[in-house]
Amino acid sequence: MAQQTTKQQTEIVLNGVNVTRLLDTVDAVKGDGDIAKFKFRVRNQWISGGHNRTTITDFHGAKQDHPHEKPFEEDADEADILLGEDTGPNPVEYLLTGLAGCLTSSLIYHAAAKGIEIRGVESRLEGDLDLRGFLGLSKDVPVGYERIRVVFKIDADVSEEQKEELIQMAQKYSPVFNTVSNPTPVTVQLDRA
Repeated sequence: MAQQTTKQQTEIVLNGVNVTRLLDTVDAVKGDGDIAKFKFRVRNQWISGGHNRTTITDFHGAKQDHPHEKPFEEDADEADILLGEDTGPNPVEYLLTGLAGCLTSSLIYHAAAKGIEIRGVESRLEGDLDLRGFLGLSKDVPVGYERIRVVFKIDADVSEEQKEELIQMAQKYSPVFNTVSNPTPVTVQLDRA
């Protein structure tokens, strides 16, 4: 009779990321690609002027729906100079926020998977936008951002070259970065219900 031994696995947590679970997730996805398919959803309602509210209640992933513990509500508006009441960030500021958050998360998760301890990460983002595009005053001016700049500051005991590699990985694996950097099909239609 073969002797059985119990393998007790110690969870490894680095940078606030449960690396053990991360690697288990990678293995699970390798075994079943459908686990990796996610669908994120938001609902938005106009309030007044430039003010609107987005509600986020759940998402679909790993073959099932996942409700958030409580709904998230995010108000968007425009500043007074843009004819709003400044009740929340404007949508292009949210885009920068989403980009910053996704690049940071990607950097942290990949650093943890590589065993790199991070003490701190800060980023600054700026985007150049010319209102002549939005206002329809010039066909030569893009309607959206013309350029976005991201600058990272990383506090870790690694070389400058390794920090640059982490920034490259963040870009390579960030869904938001890749969505705004590459053409993504978006359909917009009227709800006829």
